[in-house]
Amino acid sequence: MNIEIISGSPRATSVTNRLALFLQKQLQAKSKHNIGLIDVRDYDLGLLQKVFINVDATPEQFKLLAEKMFAADAFVIVTPEYNGSYSPALQNLLDHFPKQTKKAFALATASTGALGGARSSQQLLLLVPALFGIASPFLLITPHVDKKFDAEGNLLDESFQGSVDTFVNEFLWLAESVKHQHK
Repeated sequence: MNIEIISGSPRATSVTNRLALFLQKQLQAKSKHNIGLIDVRDYDLGLLQKVFINVDATPEQFKLLAEKMFAADAFVIVTPEYNGSYSPALQNLLDHFPKQTKKAFALATASTGALGGARSSQQLLLLVPALFGIASPFLLITPHVDKKFDAEGNLLDESFQGSVDTFVNEFLWLAESVKHQHK
């Protein structure tokens, strides 16, 4: 199974990306699946003009992104909170692709504040069904992300590991179940 983590922060010095890097390591350690990372900072998509309906119909500079998106069986969305919602860069990336029918989504939010992006998680719960995806009910809300992870995505606050374990285990169960039923 191919799982893509989408790191949704466009900031050059993103602390949210630390969480994405950590989750990539956790998923690689807990499964035999192919775990990729799509970083919105790597793609200057511009505002949506045309949906990429398949890899061949995608402009050359975005073919690698399209290959990852179309090959993905499941997604982990990691986003900061922007004015009570997820990042516009994340929305723009997802808008460039068709609906993600019968694919599982895990939702992780991060903030340097005490709420950890909780409001953006609620917006993501509305987004996933609009994409025809299936959201895991086990969210990962990450307050004080800058104190929980270092720049390389290593966990600094061991008390957070239990929340991560539940999030990862429940997402893997859902993704594997959906993939099995979709066959």
